[in-house]
Amino acid sequence: MSRNHDAPDDDDAALFRAAIGAVRELPSAPPPPQAPRPRPATRMAERDDEEARSEFRQLLDGPLLQGGDAMQYRRDDVPARVLRRLGRGEYAAQEELDLHHADTAQATALLRLFLRDAIDAGVGCVRIVHGKGMNSSPDAPVIKNLVDRLLRQRGDVLAFHSAPGAQGGTGAVLVLLRPRR
Repeated sequence: MSRNHDAPDDDDAALFRAAIGAVRELPSAPPPPQAPRPRPATRMAERDDEEARSEFRQLLDGPLLQGGDAMQYRRDDVPARVLRRLGRGEYAAQEELDLHHADTAQATALLRLFLRDAIDAGVGCVRIVHGKGMNSSPDAPVIKNLVDRLLRQRGDVLAFHSAPGAQGGTGAVLVLLRPRR
């Protein structure tokens, strides 16, 4: 009698099924936890920063301020009398940033952070001490020109003017900020 080699396996499987009895399906297990999603990129802010840097580079081609030159600027919707009052020191600076001994990268980062924090805190007028560039480039004071260019590019800056002599003169600037909406 020839024996089928598959038969014992079939018998074992049948015996196993008989021994176990009816089978019920287990509920599906929850999926394993996924890695946290990366934080969304701030593409618009990065693009705005890159555009501002590009415009800043173009502005550097223009005339540079010298140590004793007064800085002044106002948006078109700001009355000229506001700029005159600012130049006379009639607005009290609520916060101050001193950029002495900062290089351009540090000064840029500090200035952006300072202005953002001031606006978030509802501050209306700030003083930025940039110095007169005595230890700067022989061509022009680097930080003073950096501050001038960056302030002109910001939509939250309404006007700025070099401070009166008692508040730093041409080594500091008073800045009026747009109220937070």
